[in-house]
Amino acid sequence: MQLLFSPAGDGRCRTRVLRDDGVVLEMRSYSRKHRVPHDLAHAAVERELRLCAGVFGCVAAGAVFSSMRVLAGVPRHDAAARSSRVIKAHARSIALAEVLSGVVHEAVEDPAAHSLFQRAREGWGIVEEGPFPYAPAAVAAAAETLRALADRWSTLAVGAELALAWPRDLAAPVPAARRRAVR
Repeated sequence: MQLLFSPAGDGRCRTRVLRDDGVVLEMRSYSRKHRVPHDLAHAAVERELRLCAGVFGCVAAGAVFSSMRVLAGVPRHDAAARSSRVIKAHARSIALAEVLSGVVHEAVEDPAAHSLFQRAREGWGIVEEGPFPYAPAAVAAAAETLRALADRWSTLAVGAELALAWPRDLAAPVPAARRRAVR
């Protein structure tokens, strides 16, 4: 899967997703108030921390969120049902990705913010009960990746693209469809 981030003239980010199944999607931008686009933060953090069931891992598996629209390609015959199954099965992981991406995004936007690792652990505790699985170096690497992408982003002209490859092994597992009972 390929992710294409492009600055729009109105301060927004246009995010296009070229899925491996040939479907091209666009995500609505919610990044006007930040220097770094929110979707770019998700991609960097989810990829660096290997969150396969975060936003982009779910999209790779066939999820289409309400903030997305199909631009090209032919979705599967069961695309809506598959999307619903993927989102429902991974709702907790999506929430976790939102929290961790938000913490790292905030640290990159405001480097004076307090301990990134401590905030990431606290955010994890909001969603998960188990121990925080990441070492301080992993969280720092996610922030460094996002900083590097932010530097590249800041040099892009309107309409230019920052491309990121999404690893195939970071697609969320797709729950099996329920079989209907035969009467």
